[in-house]
Amino acid sequence: MSNETRSKEEQILRAVKMTLTGVIKDTATAPGMKHPLSDRTIEDLRQCLVLISAREQELASEAGRSMDLRPQMPGDVKPKAEVVVPLHQIGRSKKDQ
Repeated sequence: MSNETRSKEEQILRAVKMTLTGVIKDTATAPGMKHPLSDRTIEDLRQCLVLISAREQELASEAGRSMDLRPQMPGDVKPKAEVVVPLHQIGRSKKDQ
């Protein structure tokens, strides 16, 4: 869905969610290392993301949109139906001979 069809609130929620997840990714540490953010801040980030997700679901429900849409990765695309090519059609055309 394009930004033009989203409400201003949905655009704000998406921007805030992307910013928060960016901060989380940028401050991620290797296992066993002390995280630069306090435990309280980490919990606050989790709660913010939960609230954003809940509001996104409410807005989608009010607009009659489904929230079960997922992005498709190139490997996830289902192949089209099989195409059967008769063997007598394989080979050079009469013009090439």
